[in-house]
Parts: sequence; structure tokens; C-alpha cells
Amino acid sequence: MPVNNPHLKPFIPPQRVLMGPGPSDVPQRILDAMQRPTIGHLDPAFQDMMEQIKSLLRYAFQTENPLTFPVSAPGSAGMEMCFVNLVEPGDKVIACINGVFGGRMLENVKRTGGVPVVVGDEWGKPVTVSKVEQAFRDNPDAKVLAFVHAETSTGAQSDAKSLAALAQKNGVLTIMDCVTSLGGTPVLIDEWGIDAAYSGSQKCLSCTPGLSPVTFSERAIEKVKARKTPVQSWFLDLNLVLGYWQSAGKRTYHHTAPINPLYGLHEALVILSEEGLENAWARHRAMHEKLKAGLKDMGLEFVVEESARLPQLNSIWIPDGVEDASARSTLLTEFNLEIGAGLGALAGKVWRIGLMGHSARQENIDFCLKALRQVLQA
Repeated sequence: MPVNNPHLKPFIPPQRVLMGPGPSDVPQRILDAMQRPTIGHLDPAFQDMMEQIKSLLRYAFQTENPLTFPVSAPGSAGMEMCFVNLVEPGDKVIACINGVFGGRMLENVKRTGGVPVVVGDEWGKPVTVSKVEQAFRDNPDAKVLAFVHAETSTGAQSDAKSLAALAQKNGVLTIMDCVTSLGGTPVLIDEWGIDAAYSGSQKCLSCTPGLSPVTFSERAIEKVKARKTPVQSWFLDLNLVLGYWQSAGKRTYHHTAPINPLYGLHEALVILSEEGLENAWARHRAMHEKLKAGLKDMGLEFVVEESARLPQLNSIWIPDGVEDASARSTLLTEFNLEIGAGLGALAGKVWRIGLMGHSARQENIDFCLKALRQVLQA
């Protein structure tokens, strides 16, 4: 029986300016790409596009890793794919926690049966390299180092190059979260020697949410193939996914890929290549400087010290006397502007202003500063 409800009608979302921690504004060009005709996920034309996506992602990650592709699920699934494949029960994992998403890494270590060694830092601070060095001295049997490059909950950026060098020195694999950094600040997988990294489509790539670019080194693949226990997730088992994403022209059915969202990711990566990675990094930095100047004029202070501050995710302390939820609600309802709330230990204390991808534009910054000023004055 059809639903007889006269109030049912097509959903038309409001037009927002997205300057929170993600998703970011999606350019019309990407939305147009996603409206193109759906074809089969084993269609030769689609497989050709898959090869292009892999090549474009290698450029974005700055890697030659053949196994570089988008997981058909959001960044959280990319994270799980790294852990369920690279951590076996009993493996000791050094897990760095300086915010919410380091905590999620820890949760993955536990659920895969790994033995976590926690290196903790204050929220808003980068991972302390010397603490990780000590953790390796205390745990010479560690198998994996896991850390967040750009902690989305605070806007702190850690020294991935130094952390990866420690991992290599101690002969362990690295798992790196670069969800908020990919496309917005340097991510140099091969130069740093990162073994596994995951990101998201909805941050600095300015695509719609729901896809997680990942990349795995040859060392990581060797670890997967040498496992003594089965990967606990069927869907995320690289041994099975390899047959779909790595075998050009000979693909085996694994799952029905999200065809149209992948059109969007392809277009987003083409846009990134047209701009050029270095230019994209420079744009995010320049827009951060403009936002910083405007916030300083308003007397607003950053959570993260400038030396560790992520340009595309700006956490600021909420001024005394300002009610968090009420102010954000006013920004959303009266200005159609979305900024992010604080998470975990920073809930109710900070706002997170995103300058990611297409959102990192002068007109967005001008609009955000004007709206913030009016709300705070009120």
C-alpha cells in the first residue's frame, strides 16, 4: 500500500555556508558530476575511471603506492580498514592520543585484539615526539605506531615526518589519520615513509561525505598477506578488496561501488590537480592568515599554539558570557552559517571554524567574520 500522507514532499535542503569541521562546501561542478548517468560498477568505462581515481589519489597522497583507492564508506571505515588488516591479536600498538580521533584509534586497537601502549598529550597540543621515542624504548616489541596527523577535534597538527622516522628506526608499521590534512596541508606519504593512511572525501577535497581514500605501502601489504589470523571484517579485508581495486581489466566482484559519489570524487581530484597541490596548500595557509587577523581584531583567541596550528581547522576559545549552543544556532538560523562545536573535553568551550577545500575562500571568511561579530555584539 502506498503511504497516503499529504505532507510528504521532496526534501529541499537549505543553502548553507559550511565552515565547520566538515563537510565543506561542495562546488557545483562536483554536484553536476554526480548527476551523470549511473552505469554498472563492472562496466569497462567505470573501471577506466577507477584507474584515473587511483592515479589522482596517488598525486594527492604524494605516493607511488599501487594500493591507493577510496573505500566505499566514510573515513571511519578507512580507519577500521587500516587497523583490522594491520593489527593481529596480541600485536603491541603505540597509540598517540591528543584528541577525539586519537581516542578512536585506541578503540580500534582494542577491538582488533591489539595491546595498546598509550602516548597521551594535552588536547590542543601536537603529539610529543620524545614521548613516542620513550615508548619505543620501553616497548621494543611494538609492531605498529598509530597517530593523527591533523587532529580534527582541536586543530593541532603533529610532526608526521619525525614520528614516521621513529617508526622506521624501530622497524614498525605506521598508521596515520590524515582525514583533515589531505589536500589542505602537506601529506607526503613516500617522503615520510608512512605505511598506511586514511582520509575522507568531505574535508579539503570538498566532495560529498561517504568515501575514504586510503593508501598502503608494500610493507603493509606484506604484513596483510603474512597474517596468521583472518581479518575480522569481511567487507574491509584487503585480501578480498585487492581483487576489485588492484586488478585493472580483471576485476572480481566484491561489492557494488557507490557509482555516482565516485564520479564526484573523481571530479574533486581533477579540480585539485588543476589547482596544483602546492597552490592548494598555499591557499589554505593564506586564508587562515586572513581569518586569524579578523579573529584577532575581535579579541578571539586560538586554542592551538601557532607552531602546531592546522590552517584548515581553527579552534577558538568561546568568549566569557557567550552561550555556545545559542550562538551557533543563531549563526545557522539567521545567517545560514555552520561552524563546529567543541568535542569531548572541549565541548562548550571552543568553536571550530573550518577553512577546507572550496570553503577556503575570501568571501567565506568575510561572511563568517561579519556574522560572528554581529552575534557576539548581540
